[in-house]
Amino acid sequence: MLRPDGRLTHDLDPQDKGPQDACGVFGVWAPGEEVAKLTYFGLFALQHRGQESAGVSVSNGERMMVFKDMGLVSQVFDEPTLNSLHGHLAIGQCRYSTTGASVWSNAQPTFRATDSGGLALAHNGNLTNTDELEAWLKERDANQEVPHKDRMDSTSDTALVTAIMATYAHLGVHGAALEVLPRLRGAFCFVFMDEHAMYAARDPQGIRPLVLGRLANGWVVSSETAGLDIVGATFIREIEPGELITIDEGGLRSTRFAQADPKGCLFEYVYLARPDTLISNRRVHSVRVEIGRTLALEAPADADLVIPTPESGIPAAIGYADASGIPYGLGLTRNAYVGRTFIQPSQTIRQLGIRLKLNPIRDVIEGKRLVVVDDSIVRGNTQRALVKMLREAGAAEVHVRISSPPVQWPCFYGIDFATRAELIAPGLSTEEICRSIGADSLGYISLEGLVASTGLAKKTLCRACFDGEYPVEVPAGRAEKMRLEQIPAERGSNA
Repeated sequence: MLRPDGRLTHDLDPQDKGPQDACGVFGVWAPGEEVAKLTYFGLFALQHRGQESAGVSVSNGERMMVFKDMGLVSQVFDEPTLNSLHGHLAIGQCRYSTTGASVWSNAQPTFRATDSGGLALAHNGNLTNTDELEAWLKERDANQEVPHKDRMDSTSDTALVTAIMATYAHLGVHGAALEVLPRLRGAFCFVFMDEHAMYAARDPQGIRPLVLGRLANGWVVSSETAGLDIVGATFIREIEPGELITIDEGGLRSTRFAQADPKGCLFEYVYLARPDTLISNRRVHSVRVEIGRTLALEAPADADLVIPTPESGIPAAIGYADASGIPYGLGLTRNAYVGRTFIQPSQTIRQLGIRLKLNPIRDVIEGKRLVVVDDSIVRGNTQRALVKMLREAGAAEVHVRISSPPVQWPCFYGIDFATRAELIAPGLSTEEICRSIGADSLGYISLEGLVASTGLAKKTLCRACFDGEYPVEVPAGRAEKMRLEQIPAERGSNA
């Protein structure tokens, strides 16, 4: 059931979506603790990664319960619901859909009943070999399938994995995972459970982040370290690419199901991850400040003031101001209560556009030559509206600086970018984009500069959205998000 909150939508213009987030997964094994509430707060800390639906699965050792719904974490769960979810282990997810529609049946965790008990699974990432997995499922059990949307069941790649693992129930969940995980392709961070144990696994490339934390009497797994912080867990380490961990009353055990070939997502540093999160032993905020410093050296501007586009542009703007010597200021104020909901604004309200989210502080910017630092340009509509708004507020010049290279390729590993035909960068030069958005100048950080700012080796990072070099093969036609919702006759080969 949809639970509108009366707030304005995050997607003010459905035709001008920016880079949509990945998903957030969280799990806790802690006998004696209120694991449902811990999972709630963990998902709350990961809300930035997905705002379409949220869910939690809890086990008390005898039975498993799953509660999920559409909406933000705070919309889906309330005190009575959380108080009814008793157990010693729980997993949860907040979702942005990358495979399968944004409908209740695709909310996670997914669940399958087996002869040996229940199996619940939550996923961050996106798989690229769903054709192969569907065929494998039919080989395993002709009666098993990922039903179509009109059957009100899940059509996500996550449900496909859950269904395949259920066919190996006789091996136990750990044994089933060792059969299935090596055959998955693409990006996956899984947190899954049966009645007695919690499991977590990360793809061999480690494209999406996944970390392990310690409570006084238990363990926590989270997409980001910010999820550990909110529940008071101590960060232990990242779950390694190609690693499967098992946590139960016997403690924590690690098994390797594939050789590690690290290719962490570079865009996590630019936009996706919270600034207080730690990835590869570097605080994301510090990396973004360094990105801003590099951007100032590569794309200088003669200006009076550096301002960020809140919130993602703030650290890079701080770094740009520091390296350039141009004063830093807050020239834009953000409405913190513009969040995803189910009430669409009228056309009259939508015409206000970016003003629903941002408003200029005229006293700060009037008569000034501005450097405006933002994280990315996807279609350019948002920057076009922003430049126009700043000029109307009295800015003398507007120089746009972007803390990522031009986004030229779609992501198939868990970020729902526009298709390549919809992206502005492949079709226009930097000068043409500058004219299109109405700026006095436009500058991007180089790919080399961005990589150097992370302090990591280029070969250990996935840069596909910037250079088109995909670390995991993407079959032809894989761009179809609703791939699993088509009837078989419509799919064809790799459709």
